[in-house]
Amino acid sequence: MAADPGHEAVRVEGLAAFIRAMRQAEADLDDLKDATQKAGSIVLAAATARAPRRTGALAGSGRASRAARRAIVRFGSARVPYAGPIHWGWPRRHIAAQPFAIDAARATEPMWLAGFTRDIERLVAQVEGST
Repeated sequence: MAADPGHEAVRVEGLAAFIRAMRQAEADLDDLKDATQKAGSIVLAAATARAPRRTGALAGSGRASRAARRAIVRFGSARVPYAGPIHWGWPRRHIAAQPFAIDAARATEPMWLAGFTRDIERLVAQVEGST
């Protein structure tokens, strides 16, 4: 195949190693799911303890998701549709906000951030060691 006039070929040294490292990093995204789930579990435990209780349904409806890019803690379900108004408030209905999940995330930040940072550093070391 003839080269286009005016264009030159460029050789990038280390490209193969870079591609291998990126493929390894992509495979390690599943490991990030473990890290985010651990962080979410810390927040979930603290938020469950802080949740307002009448019947315990709101506190029992919490769950932490397993995602690669973020830790998500949710409360509520079809049987507990009032989780959002209890947490965020609903002024028109005279329901004051009780942000138990946000407060729990802030209060436990040193714990989940340290664990998440350790897991990220471990994954980076694995990727760097595979090149």
